[in-house]
Amino acid sequence: MGAARLGPAFRAQMTVSSTRFPRARACSARLLMLLALLLPAFPLLAQDWTYRVRPGDTLWDLGARYLKPSVAWEQLQAHNRVADPYRLPPGSQLRFPIAWLLVQPAPARGLAVRGPVQARRGGNGPLHDVAEGEQLGIGTHLLTGSDASVTLAFADDSRLQLREHSHLRLDQLSRYGHTGMVDTRLRLEQGRSSNRVTPAKGPASRYIIDAPTATSSVRGTQFRVSAGGAGRMAATEVLEGRVQVGNRRGQQLVTRGQATRNRALDARPDTPEALLPAPVLARTGLRLDPLPALLAWEPVAQATQYRVEVVRADQPEILLFARDTADTTMTVPDLPPGLLRLLVRAVSADGVEGLDAQADFNVRDQPAPPLTVRPVNGDTLASPRPRFEWSQAEGAASTVLQVATEPQFLQPVLEQEGRGTRVRAKDDLAPGAYYWRVASRDGNGHRGRFGQPVALAISDAPVDPALQPPQAAKGQLTLRWQAGEPGQRYRVQLDKRGDFAQPLLDQQLDQPEVTLKRPWHGTLHVRVQTIDDDGYAGPFSPAQQVTLPCRTCYRAGGGALLLLLLL
Repeated sequence: MGAARLGPAFRAQMTVSSTRFPRARACSARLLMLLALLLPAFPLLAQDWTYRVRPGDTLWDLGARYLKPSVAWEQLQAHNRVADPYRLPPGSQLRFPIAWLLVQPAPARGLAVRGPVQARRGGNGPLHDVAEGEQLGIGTHLLTGSDASVTLAFADDSRLQLREHSHLRLDQLSRYGHTGMVDTRLRLEQGRSSNRVTPAKGPASRYIIDAPTATSSVRGTQFRVSAGGAGRMAATEVLEGRVQVGNRRGQQLVTRGQATRNRALDARPDTPEALLPAPVLARTGLRLDPLPALLAWEPVAQATQYRVEVVRADQPEILLFARDTADTTMTVPDLPPGLLRLLVRAVSADGVEGLDAQADFNVRDQPAPPLTVRPVNGDTLASPRPRFEWSQAEGAASTVLQVATEPQFLQPVLEQEGRGTRVRAKDDLAPGAYYWRVASRDGNGHRGRFGQPVALAISDAPVDPALQPPQAAKGQLTLRWQAGEPGQRYRVQLDKRGDFAQPLLDQQLDQPEVTLKRPWHGTLHVRVQTIDDDGYAGPFSPAQQVTLPCRTCYRAGGGALLLLLLL
């Protein structure tokens, strides 16, 4: 069809050249394909962009605003047959030929960057890391690494999300002055992109993505494009609106909820088929708050795997988390604060992705989590019910404590809430390794983010008070042991048999020592228990033995230090 417009002489010349010269035949094929893609754009040059006149408009003002410098406002007057250039009726329409309009460069902007994303300006330029807010002009080549993505915003606020392991070239980025019409042409050489295109504002508005096997062109819609390769089929998947997909072998109009597979450049795109349905999120096993989130969904027939994403709810083109899985459950780790959206879609055996299941959830960052005080990271505690302490966070009315056996807190073994800056575990913790973290809750009941997990261990061996050698003088015996935490008190027991059923001494003390005025002779058993300032009593220490000489020997000792063995 495109070659027919060029005239019989040109067609005959192409036929002769391609017949006589094999190399020319290949060049002719490529030229024909290029013409097939470009010829549909030629009629646009003869079309007009329409402007509705506003009060105060003049032809010379409108000409200076919208026309190329080489086009005079008098040409606009003649084109619209305006009799009086000083009087333009408000509400009337002026026609601007597309070819006369001012065309300006319109670089794309890096709206969001996640993971390793690099760019090269020109074919052989050096690679550099892409930064958020960076301006990316025509000819820029973008490359995303593993677990990486970049979101681009174009002049008309259309958005493109380039996924992991993808290559994209920015072939054309221009705008027609202040008309709102934008010409965006992109080349997806590898990987995948998701696109949300602003509705066209005039006949020259274009958004075109060239993939290795087909071209997708739209005028306002939401769709995904795959370049294919690595076991995946090149495809165009339409979520909203319509997309024209084609190559030199033919065209397909793909509508909402459909996909067309593009098997090869020499084959017409497949007849559109329905996308796989959205998975049904499970009612049980799904927990979006608190983080980490636990996800679960029902299996989808014909799905070989699933794509899980978390995006910003207000800007779903900004990707925060992405994973592929063959399971129907997943754990999503920490996420930035804000109103977020969970997306889960089924993926067919050839890599075509289906419709999204969606769920919005809120990750709050206020009030801020308190700073942890004790136990410090790596502490080993003998108490099965340890006390946790933290700082006072601004705006916090209460604090939520969680204890788990793994740092992701998928199944906390303890969760309790309290006011103030410390709380004792309400239940005993079995010996083993744990992690603890805290979050603040404000007066309205809103809980903020949890702080970083802190590792601790619970030991089944009670703390040994480290009794010092006893001292005897003037009819007294003094026992001392290692001091505990500030504010702790001590309970000391002495017993002759060692079962402490009827102790000879059972006394609570403020200091880590006890003095006996009439010591016994023989062997005594001693143990010590710490009592916190909130009344919680820890386990007794292992009993130690103190051997005392007879009273006669003891009296003869006077003020000398007794060398007693601690067994």
